[in-house]
Amino acid sequence: MENPNSFIGKPSAPVTEELISALGPAAAVWHELVDWFAEQKVAEQEWKSSGKKYGWSLRLKVKKRNIIYLSPCDGCFRVALIFGHKTMAAARQSNLAESTLKLLDEAPRYPEGTGLRLTVKSSGDLVEIRKLALIKLAN
Repeated sequence: MENPNSFIGKPSAPVTEELISALGPAAAVWHELVDWFAEQKVAEQEWKSSGKKYGWSLRLKVKKRNIIYLSPCDGCFRVALIFGHKTMAAARQSNLAESTLKLLDEAPRYPEGTGLRLTVKSSGDLVEIRKLALIKLAN
């Protein structure tokens, strides 16, 4: 079962202290990923809620283009990426792990692209996420 967003029903975006408390040990990994994206020139951040029953997520963007969504959960966080056709083709030609390619093949398709969601608990989980992000940024 997927971990629920920690900020379901919260009327406003979480403040730093709330985020750190919800993430627990994964807070350092969250900051590691956000800092890595800033190094990749993906520094624009926007907290958004799709409604009270979904909670809040942090969008990391380049100009108006959403690159990745980070959703805080209890002790971990979820990342979501949307890949269009061009990005999916590039991913299939990349050095992604077979397990990641399988997840992409099984991911739901939406009008805006293929949606991939991954749960992050430790720094080791970021290896494939960084590869996926670089593919998205290049396409």
